[in-house]
Amino acid sequence: MPAERFKVDVEGRALELSNLDKVLYPDAGFTKGEVIDYYTRIAPVLLPHLADRALTRIRFPNGVTGGSFFEKNAPAATPGWVRTETLPAPGSSKGRDTIDYVVADDLPTLVWLANLAALELHTPQWKVGEHPDMMVVDLDPGPPAALRQCCQVALLMRDRLADDGISAYPKTSGKKGMQLCCPVAGTQDAEDVSAYAKRIAQELERAHPKLIVSKMAKNLRPGKVFIDWSQNNAAKTTVSPYSLRAQSVPSVSTPLTWDEVEAGAAGKRPATKPYTAGEVLKRVEKQGDLLAPLLDGGPELPAP
Repeated sequence: MPAERFKVDVEGRALELSNLDKVLYPDAGFTKGEVIDYYTRIAPVLLPHLADRALTRIRFPNGVTGGSFFEKNAPAATPGWVRTETLPAPGSSKGRDTIDYVVADDLPTLVWLANLAALELHTPQWKVGEHPDMMVVDLDPGPPAALRQCCQVALLMRDRLADDGISAYPKTSGKKGMQLCCPVAGTQDAEDVSAYAKRIAQELERAHPKLIVSKMAKNLRPGKVFIDWSQNNAAKTTVSPYSLRAQSVPSVSTPLTWDEVEAGAAGKRPATKPYTAGEVLKRVEKQGDLLAPLLDGGPELPAP
């Protein structure tokens, strides 16, 4: 039987939605219709973090257990009203010189992407044509280290960055780790931002060698938290705040309060669990966008 399709109007744009009952998260029974509903409801806080940023999507047309593919180029059937930007392709695995990226500036684009089962949304640390306005460090635990240890490292990094006048805002990755997002001035290139993040990671590794590692080698990571400073590289992207993740449940990359991180570091539950789509919608209703300060800019990073 052909898939049932529904024509809808989203802010004046005509869209055709399909397979709304298709289960994309089998363990949770979470359907494509629920994915579209989540992205529609979270849009007021999500869209400002996507605005003007080239978007990499990870699509799961047959659900999180059915295989996936990265998509950077706009697909062939992209509606004419979807914003695209042709940009250089640093590190392209397919040898392309440029990529026609989608930029999700509005709700119709977000709904269109959700209908394509683009569950995960990833962006670079800069807006189109600009220098990085955000520094991101990824905290990746090597088992048996887990989110508790990530919270401990996050606190150490927060305090060290504060010494340089840099504010840090925490979020879960939606998987096993965390990220710290730091607004910066947008006047320095990616190499400078990455070099600063690397320097701070190495400094913290020297101070806490049993807890922290700053080198890429995976054999050094067991029982420690890897501070991945390379997220600021021009070829890298980071999962967007409020993006779904491809886990057994519809977990979300969730902004946290520092009180929650402190509780997590002490072994209490709030920051050491995956938050699901429904829980995140309730958190936003109560707390608003905890990462709103990222949109206001920040200081220049200090020189070496």
